[in-house]
Amino acid sequence: MSLPTTPPRAILFDLDGTLADTAPDLAAAVNLLRTARGLAPTDYALLRPTASAGARGMIGAAFGLKPQDEGFVALRDGFFDNYQAAIAVHSSLFDGVPELLAGIEQAGLAWGIVTNKPARFTDPLLPQIGLQHAGCVVSGDTTAHAKPHPAPLLEAASRLGLAPEQCWYVGDDLRDIQAGSAAGMRTVACGWGYCGPHEPLAWNADHLLASPLNLLELLRQSLAGDAELAA
Repeated sequence: MSLPTTPPRAILFDLDGTLADTAPDLAAAVNLLRTARGLAPTDYALLRPTASAGARGMIGAAFGLKPQDEGFVALRDGFFDNYQAAIAVHSSLFDGVPELLAGIEQAGLAWGIVTNKPARFTDPLLPQIGLQHAGCVVSGDTTAHAKPHPAPLLEAASRLGLAPEQCWYVGDDLRDIQAGSAAGMRTVACGWGYCGPHEPLAWNADHLLASPLNLLELLRQSLAGDAELAA
């Protein structure tokens, strides 16, 4: 993990597995597809690590199908309907996230959300889990490209009126770190998230942290160091 350099003016976050633990409701949506077909529910322990990959991850784990496989589209559409109908039954912010966001705001920094989740889910979910005050929200269908393409992150920086290098991006998936790096942002891999099939140590993030409060401490160190240089 490298030491902090220039402090940011904004922190951008992935949503699922980074700010919010949405896996319980995502898992329930895909298991409803299975039970409707007379199949036993898939073990939650198998579904949880795939939550950051959305429908692709959940259907892959529950049915063994890929997006190009026959039957995937019908399952995806059913999954979307199930999820939209019960989007925030068990979803909640990770421990430490409210304190992290409060600390960011107290430091005079902006924060925003950049997710691959389609806006039809992002928009109703955020106010139900206490994230309605984000400075910007870029969903998976806001721009022409989704992560790992940098376009969504560049859009978020633009909406905040900042240059990309003035932002840090925090995520729990390899695609998050790839997108942040491609956008010219400092990247933070959150070890508290779902993390998927790839070991976070191999993502080449600028920082790998174990908890949201670790990120708050890193920000405070960066801001304090900047204040010392300016003194």
